[in-house]
Amino acid sequence: MGLVDQLLIRAGSKCELCSDTNNLSLYEVQPITKIDENSAVIVCQKCKDQIESATSLDAHHWHCLNASMWSEFLPVQVMSYRILSLLKEEPWARDLLEQLYLDEGTLEWAKAGLPEEDEPETGAPTLDSNGTQLAEGDSVTLIKDLDVKGGGFTAKRGTLVKNISLTNNPKHIEGKVNGIQIVLVAAFLKKA
Repeated sequence: MGLVDQLLIRAGSKCELCSDTNNLSLYEVQPITKIDENSAVIVCQKCKDQIESATSLDAHHWHCLNASMWSEFLPVQVMSYRILSLLKEEPWARDLLEQLYLDEGTLEWAKAGLPEEDEPETGAPTLDSNGTQLAEGDSVTLIKDLDVKGGGFTAKRGTLVKNISLTNNPKHIEGKVNGIQIVLVAAFLKKA
């Protein structure tokens, strides 16, 4: 059985991004060292055309990522991250991007396919919702309920997160909630 056939079975004969069933083909999620089921997705022609000319993304088409970003397959997660990153000026895309959790290796792979200007800033201070600068080891409080999709729970407003860690992205911090280390958006936090 060929790779395309394996991927079609995995995808249920649907585009792994938008679920369209027409004009399906294999798309290699670069950069890769070898082409296999862990480095490719099945996409429809509309998705493929937009991915290949990322300057003309139809934001309405990509609302489908609110389902596909939770795929168990890493190449689908990576493509979802990349497309949401390119659409981050759209409030709905920014919200989905903030919810999407990728492990460190997968996140590096996803970022490797983005233009340089889409990389997070370095050297900028991390600020809470009030504009107060956060530092390594600070404690913060959540100012709204946040769904932790990968953790399967909701972090409640008012939850205290102690001993935070700063990340390379000044918009995010890491901390433990319910005993699980997660990435939190600094704009949803208040320094305690």
